[in-house]
Formats: sequence, C-alpha cells, structure tokens
Amino acid sequence: MKKPQAANQPYKLPPPLFDARCKACWFTAGLLVLVVASFWSLDLQWAQFLSLEAAASMGRFVAEFFPPDLSAPFVHKVLVGTWETLAMSVLGTLLAAVAGLALALPASHAPTQHAVVAPAGKAKAFTRLLLNALRSIPELVWAALLLISAGLGPFAGTLALALHTTGVLGRLFAEAIENAPPGPADALRVQGVPAGRVFWYATLPQVLPQLMSYTLYRWENNIRAAAVLGVVGAGGLGQLLAFHMGLFQMHKTATILAAMLLMVAMVDAASHLSRRVMTR
Repeated sequence: MKKPQAANQPYKLPPPLFDARCKACWFTAGLLVLVVASFWSLDLQWAQFLSLEAAASMGRFVAEFFPPDLSAPFVHKVLVGTWETLAMSVLGTLLAAVAGLALALPASHAPTQHAVVAPAGKAKAFTRLLLNALRSIPELVWAALLLISAGLGPFAGTLALALHTTGVLGRLFAEAIENAPPGPADALRVQGVPAGRVFWYATLPQVLPQLMSYTLYRWENNIRAAAVLGVVGAGGLGQLLAFHMGLFQMHKTATILAAMLLMVAMVDAASHLSRRVMTR
C-alpha cells in the first residue's frame, strides 16, 4: 500500500522542457532547426497553391477523369495488367526474402551464436556494404538499369523489386537474428549440436514470425512500387498508366487508377490480417 505523502514534504516540480545536459533535447532542437531551414530554403508558393485559380484548375482536371472507361475490352486489359503487377510483387518479394535471409546470416553482429558459419570480419563488413548498396538504389533506377539487359516487360520489374527489397529485408533479418534470445541456441550448442542445426532448430523458430511480418510488410510496399515501375517500361498497370496518361486519355486513366487503389487496399487488408494471425 502506497504511503501518503507528508504534509510538510515539498512536491517535486516537473523537469524543464530543455536541459543542457540532455542529448535528446539537443537532438530535437537540431531537428527543428533543420525543418525550419528546409522551409526557408525551398521556394514554396503556398499562396499560389491555395489560390482559387489553382483550385478551379484542379477541379477541371479531376472532372476529366469521369466517367471511367468500363468497356469490356479495356477492363479485361486492366485485369491482365493487375494480375501482372501482383505477380511481379509476389515473385520479387519471394526472391528477396530468400536472398535477404542468406545475406542476413553473415551480416549479423552475432554470427558465432546464430549463423551457420561464422564469417570473418571483412566478409561481414562486405555483406553489410552490399545490403546498403542494394537498398540505397530505388526500384525505378534498378528497373531503368535492368531494362538494358532484361528488356521491356515484367522481368525487369521483378528483378528490380527483388534487388531493392533484398537490401531492405537483409538488414531487417540481420537485426532480428541478432536480437534473438541466445538461450535455446546455447542449450543445443553445449550438447555438441552442429551450428547449422542450432540455427534451424533454435534461432530460426524464434525469429520466423518476425521475418514473416517483415516480408509481408515489404510485399505491401512492393505492390505500390510494382504499380509504378511500368512508367519506365517494366510492365503491369504502371505501363498502362504511362501509355494512356501520355495520350491524355483520362477516362482510361481513371479506370487504371481505380484498379491500383482497389488492389493496394485488398493486399493491405490481407497482409494486416496475416500479421495479426501470426502474432497471436
């Protein structure tokens, strides 16, 4: 039972909002300075953006999208593009999950506890550098580069998604492996179990739900990325969008945008439900 505070005992004042010895306070202050400097350095035409003339122009532009083109031949073409985009995202994410796990083992900071083979320090540094390089290049840039070798179509888009997502998932998987509780692995190791079996039977079962959650989250992002990769000729809905929007066929563009929104919403709902089931 909590003792009542004495009547003559003074109440403690709340800590000040800014303390010279607080590192977080200095970090927050520096971040605010950068935000203010960003607004000051950019030529943002807020008055022009919020003017009645701009609102009227946007209204006329949006009105051109209606009614959407719902003719049977074009809807069939959109459905084919939707399936192509979905297939690109699924295959690209699957390839990235496999490659990311393979690279996460030598990239983790605790390889002697979790990885199948303990890599040298240079190999670990090289693997982490490779993961940084893969995820630092956006999917659109990867697709533009791969179009030279893979040609136009969904193959280049799938490879672009796989390469970028490998860098992202590899880093996330490495963090999950490092943070796995070492107790089960140590219990098997003292019994003389080989390192490979220690990983498969002790470490991987502990981190597998987290790895699946990361993979599903990246799949959601890859759906959106795959929908716009066609802008550079990588197939899917993005290629249809770039073609019809370039010809100012706004009724067809509205149908493509609606298909994108519906597909992303369905994938987000399915991924969210899957993550909730796995974390129960």
